[in-house]
Amino acid sequence: MRNYTFSIALICIPFIIFAQVGIKTSNPQQGLHVGGAASTVKIDGLSYPNNVNNLGPGNVSRVFINANGDLVLGTEKSDIELLFDAENYLNDTKDNSGNMITQHGYGSGYDFAGIPRDIPNSTFTLTRPAILEINYAVSYLIEKNGSNRMSDGYARIVQTLLYFRQNSYTGPVVTTDLDGNPIGGSFQIDAGTSTLGGGLGISGQYYVNNDATRGEMENYHITGTDYIKLPAGTYCPMFSAQLAISDAGGTGAHKMYLGTGNDEVQIIAHYYN
Repeated sequence: MRNYTFSIALICIPFIIFAQVGIKTSNPQQGLHVGGAASTVKIDGLSYPNNVNNLGPGNVSRVFINANGDLVLGTEKSDIELLFDAENYLNDTKDNSGNMITQHGYGSGYDFAGIPRDIPNSTFTLTRPAILEINYAVSYLIEKNGSNRMSDGYARIVQTLLYFRQNSYTGPVVTTDLDGNPIGGSFQIDAGTSTLGGGLGISGQYYVNNDATRGEMENYHITGTDYIKLPAGTYCPMFSAQLAISDAGGTGAHKMYLGTGNDEVQIIAHYYN
């Protein structure tokens, strides 16, 4: 009888057991440890179609931990957006006031060059702050005295960059990013008597030709890419370029025209909040 009473007493005493649970393992290392190199965890509440945030067959849905420590599926969000994708973006004609670059003998003579051919559709609008990925391919033609091939055999550098104007192709140049930092660093754009920042995706090539009867002089392309963080607003992609030689003295009237072939501009927004 005493043994019977003692057993009942043990059952009635409350107790707590602290333990780790192991599945397919006899030596659990955490509160819950699933062993086996090929083992997975299945949660019916996160599966498709039980959970509206599961993207379904052929997709992988992200699992997050909320403030309560629960495993939840993240909601589908559009974090990347193609904002602008233009082909043959600039006017193709040679325009001395619009896309001509005059050769110089110094290394910082960037000039504005090129006018969008479809002005009503030359802008894009950011509705919230984003990191913009910029990709471009811009064409150029290079010549001497109006229509002749260069033939002096001197090496020249052709450099291009992209910059943004606000609201339209004639708006103010965007010179600072979302955080107020200057855009472009030491790469500046000459605009008459003033010097402005804003250059992105600087890229360049060397050009040499020593035969006035042969050698390509047009349909060249320069590509560039860059990233910039900008606030919400409307922007117009534009270009600046330079044609430089170590000594321009006695070389003749060498010029470059930007955008005489097909040009492509692509702007991708990477949203982060």
